[in-house]
This record gives sequence, structure tokens and C-alpha cells, in this order.
Amino acid sequence: MNWNHTLNWGWPVFVQGMVLGLGLIVAIGAQNAFVLRQGLRREHVGSVVAFCAVADALLITAGVLGMAQALGERPAFARALALGGAAFLAVYGWRALQRARQASTLDVTSTGQGLSLGAALAQAAAFTLLNPHVYLDTVLLVGSIGAQQPTSLQGWFAAGASTASLLWFSALGFGARWLAPWFAKPRAWQVLDALIGVTMWVLSALLVRHVWAGL
Repeated sequence: MNWNHTLNWGWPVFVQGMVLGLGLIVAIGAQNAFVLRQGLRREHVGSVVAFCAVADALLITAGVLGMAQALGERPAFARALALGGAAFLAVYGWRALQRARQASTLDVTSTGQGLSLGAALAQAAAFTLLNPHVYLDTVLLVGSIGAQQPTSLQGWFAAGASTASLLWFSALGFGARWLAPWFAKPRAWQVLDALIGVTMWVLSALLVRHVWAGL
């Protein structure tokens, strides 16, 4: 397979991985609040953003490659896991649509004691690695969906999902001064959750179609 052919097939897979990554990471949570707080304080922003993005990228890559290896010789189990992932996305989308009906905000303040670089990275590690949902999202869900891709395209999928994390954390950290007022508006989160819900349903349908085509 030449480079141009790989690029033509790889780009849609990259976008699919990025859309899935954004759908999973864009939510009100402790990790996002911490990155936004550091951005507002302009305190170790680059280091915190880099840590969160690299940690996600490593977990995503391990998930895609590990799941691909585990499922390579178990097509029936791979299909079952893909259907489970589709069901999870459908439920995730439904929950996002339910959140869209409620008023929520992501509000942080720039007050409080400053953190040393070590303390900031330690908190970033805790918010990232001690959250069980991060393993469900990156290793199991993203990994199992990425493993459904042809071997030559799995890297594209992982790169897309990792790029989503990098873009999101960079926007939170470096754009905090401009984004904070937006995040304080409940209507903004309602619109965002509605978009996430629809996107997750579309990805769920695509995953079901992929499984159906492989039967």
C-alpha cells in the first residue's frame, strides 16, 4: 500500500479517532477544571498540558495496540466487544443529551496558594491516572474501537484520538483567559452536550455497521 493510498484511507480514520476522543474528553470534570485553573493562574501551564496530553496518548496507544493483539485471533470476541462499545457510546450519548437539558457550569477561580512544578504535576497525575474512567475511555473503549481498524490504520486512529486530547488540553490551558467566561455559561455546555450526544450516537451506528459488514 503506497503512501497516497494510505493517506486517503488514513485521514477519515484519523478524524474518527479525533471526534471520538473529543466526545469523551470534553466534559465537566476535575481534570479539566484543574487544567483550566492552572491556565487562569498562568502557572506551569505547558508542563501540565504536556503531561495530560502525553498520558492520554500513551494510554490510547497502549489500548489500541493491546486490544488489537488480544482480539486479533478472536474475531467473535472482537465483534462482541465492538457491539459492547457501540452500546456504551449510545448510552454515553443519551447521558450527554440528558445533561443538555440541565444547567451546568465549569467554574474555577484563580485564587488560592500557588503550586510548585512538582506539586502541579503530582496533581495532574492524580486527576489523570487515579480516575477509573480514564482507563475505561482510553484503554478499553478507544482501544477496542481502534482495534477494529485494519492494522495499517490503527496508528491513524490512535493519533486522531491523541490529537483530540492535545487540542483540548491546550485550549483549556493556554486559552483559559478567554474560555473561562464561556465555560461559566450553562447554555454553552447545554449546546456542547447536545452535539456530543448526537456525535456519540453517530459513532455508535457506524460501529454497529462495521460489525454487521464483517458478519
